[in-house]
Amino acid sequence: MASDSARAPALNAPPLAELLCEATRLVAAVAAGRSLVGELERAAEEGELPRAALIDLTHGTLRRYGRVQALEQQLETRGGTDPTVSALLWCSFYALDSGRYAPYTVVDQAVRASALLGRQRAKGFVNAVLRRLLRDRSRIETAIAADEQARWWHPTWWIEAVRHSHPDKWQGVLESGNSRPPMALRVNLRRTSMREYQARLMAEGLTAHPLAETTLMLERPVPVARLPGFLSGEVSVQDAGAQRAAPYLDLADGQRVLDACAAPGGKSAHILETAAVSLTALDVDPLRSAQMERNFARLGLHARVKIADCTRIETWWDGTAFDRILADVPCSSSGVARRNPDIKWLRRQTDIAGFTIRQSAILDALWRVLAPGGKLLYVTCSVFAEEDEAVIGAFCARMPQAHRLALPSGAATQLLPDAEHDGFYFALLAKRT
Repeated sequence: MASDSARAPALNAPPLAELLCEATRLVAAVAAGRSLVGELERAAEEGELPRAALIDLTHGTLRRYGRVQALEQQLETRGGTDPTVSALLWCSFYALDSGRYAPYTVVDQAVRASALLGRQRAKGFVNAVLRRLLRDRSRIETAIAADEQARWWHPTWWIEAVRHSHPDKWQGVLESGNSRPPMALRVNLRRTSMREYQARLMAEGLTAHPLAETTLMLERPVPVARLPGFLSGEVSVQDAGAQRAAPYLDLADGQRVLDACAAPGGKSAHILETAAVSLTALDVDPLRSAQMERNFARLGLHARVKIADCTRIETWWDGTAFDRILADVPCSSSGVARRNPDIKWLRRQTDIAGFTIRQSAILDALWRVLAPGGKLLYVTCSVFAEEDEAVIGAFCARMPQAHRLALPSGAATQLLPDAEHDGFYFALLAKRT
């Protein structure tokens, strides 16, 4: 399985007990059905604990879907454990797995965190469970080895879906989904060049290598504040896989382009950096649309941003067809689970059918506003075939005007997550005249 490299806690870091306390609250909230992003924003507003340390503990714990639960089940009978204590144990298991802390430190600080969480009576229980794990680790690891959820850190239904969709590569897909994500940059060639920007990174002690015409891969992730020229719009953070969308659209100056599910605007911005097009960027979420406009302002770009549901074309369309449409549709996000590990806890197998219905509705609506001879790029960040080939195959079967095109340079439609990029699916369709 993916592992976390050992490193010592940062100097002047807050006590581990305080970090475990807040991470436990966040993980318990996710287990109860709430979004980690929203909970992290709340924690940032209410507390002073370092965000990086909380992300490490929460993401590390949540990536281990199945493993931390299997460990708990081996170590105690769940009947006497409340959700908060369970979440504290999960976070503590990750702290032990990470190798960042001495085992005795994790035990001591987890007991202290019990008190901080108002679980005084659980202190002895938490102490006993963690000491039992340290004492009997070999036996316990053997006991959970046959548990697929514990082995692959994903829900059983998810494992089965990936195995069905990618029978020859499913293990690698799951492994990548458990790893720490890479950090790729998109250089804004309207403001600088790849060579100039790479030199600026080197001057700041940052190493990166080029992957594509506008893509640099950092040797290791860094805070955005460390990126030279970020505030002045010279560079953006965007996954290398996501950066394939704009080139696949075959853009040219003067085209009328629609990004139908645009927020937070990374792909829209790349479109505008690629060609002088007239872009309409739609999104149904007002807050995310405002974020998109801020991103455009930082990059010195302009688009017509509209808050609308793209399937209700009567509310936003002016009647003039589009030459190019990007349909980056809502999906399970199974290809980006390593960036959003709460997805593995929140998503349900029954959700997939709902996504496919929505995806088909979006395709049907957008096809009506695509000009004859125009191209539509369908994109998901999913690795489930139900949301990808199945949706596109059904659409082409019911839409005689739809002609499936090969992607540039013979690129594969399904991009599986690996060390350089997340998982995406791309299908390019042309509308026959």
